[in-house]
Amino acid sequence: MLGPTGAPVPKPLPGRPAAPAPTALAPADRSPSGPPGATWIDELSTAVGRAAAWLLPVMLALAAGNALLRHIGRALSLSLTSNALLEAQWMLFSGVFLLGSARSLRDGAHVRIDLLSGRLGRRGRAAVELLGGLLCLLPFCAFAVGSTAEAAGASVSIWEGSPDPGGLPRWPIKIVVVVGFSLLGLQGLSETLRAARALRAARGDRSGEDRAGEDRDPG
Repeated sequence: MLGPTGAPVPKPLPGRPAAPAPTALAPADRSPSGPPGATWIDELSTAVGRAAAWLLPVMLALAAGNALLRHIGRALSLSLTSNALLEAQWMLFSGVFLLGSARSLRDGAHVRIDLLSGRLGRRGRAAVELLGGLLCLLPFCAFAVGSTAEAAGASVSIWEGSPDPGGLPRWPIKIVVVVGFSLLGLQGLSETLRAARALRAARGDRSGEDRAGEDRDPG
């Protein structure tokens, strides 16, 4: 049997109670409407991530082909691979990673500190998401975009090529770097807005419970 995270739930030992199934750590608030301005960001991240996923079979086929050609060429004392094929392999990998990061963040598939998040309630998880977005994710994405945009512009201006003979142009992948971090920053903004909304809702729920408790208190 699989738990909410997709991991198998272990069977209980005879005479012992079953361990609780692991709970999925979803984003702070995944309501269909979302905060104002967040829906189109989610749709953009999903569309780009879905397109980037099609690069995976191409990358895997290219990696397998490069390895096969290298072994065959070694046996025949021939050079069957090229710098273009080798560079295409790592460029495709970089493209999948950079363009799919925003989709992973949107789906909550990124790495979380389960030891901490699993012990927190809804309000605590929302607070961690909010602080993490404001203090870490958004500043990092802003720094990454700012530090790579100028280099990408300079690369495009000279149509930068590969320093290796027969290699591929370098300017397209530098554009992908800027686009990838920009998408990640936008999705980080969306998740930060959701965390703020969830934290505000959790505080409202708690205030309502406190008022209800005071109404029930005969003193």
